[in-house]
Amino acid sequence: MKMGEQGSMRFLRDGLKRTTVVAFIFACLGILGSTAQQTDSKSVIEQVDAAVKTRNDHIAAYTVTEHYAVYRGKGETHPAAEMTVRTTYRKDYGKSYTIVSESGSELIRKHVLDTLLNNEKEINLPGNRERSWFISANYAMTLKPGGIQRLDGRDCLALAISPRRKATNLIEGTLWVDAKDGSIVRLEGTASQSPSVFTGPAQVMRQYARINGFGMATHARALSDSFLLGRTTVTIDYRDYQIQLR
Repeated sequence: MKMGEQGSMRFLRDGLKRTTVVAFIFACLGILGSTAQQTDSKSVIEQVDAAVKTRNDHIAAYTVTEHYAVYRGKGETHPAAEMTVRTTYRKDYGKSYTIVSESGSELIRKHVLDTLLNNEKEINLPGNRERSWFISANYAMTLKPGGIQRLDGRDCLALAISPRRKATNLIEGTLWVDAKDGSIVRLEGTASQSPSVFTGPAQVMRQYARINGFGMATHARALSDSFLLGRTTVTIDYRDYQIQLR
């Protein structure tokens, strides 16, 4: 082999070595990046689980005034029915309701609001409520890309959530949590199961605020289409929390 050919072969071999090394470095970087993302997701999910557990461990009871409004069709100017209730929650008992005022369609109050309150009672019975918590035991959670987002005046991280079982009170969608402590700030998504064959899954939004150090619901909205009632929107506003700590 001539000298020039030997030099060319050596150059090619060196080039292949350099290419292999560079590819290996990028592969390692990719693995490290993936591991870091998994670690971040794991730590955020652990924060969410801890925040929910802390709330449950420390709150013995609370009362709150809830205002329900039901709208028909696409407009949300004049409610077809309204109800204001005083809700009492006790950890060892669940929820009970006292109706403060109600107005509008009796049919809608019976088939929408009364049903909603009865479902909430059932969900919040001891032994049932844990199955609807936003925790990793009930949901597969994945940290969404994009990092910190400013939401409702708080630094938040977004998690894609998918329930591990189907139920009308379990949501497929996005959960925004406080970047510092994992407490819930907002939820948006669709119920994983329809309440009946006559209606589609409800689209749900719920906002939370830190009250006495814990994430408590302040506003909620649910949109559904029913064979009986058509397009129905329910809004709930929560105010005047009185929280009793353990």
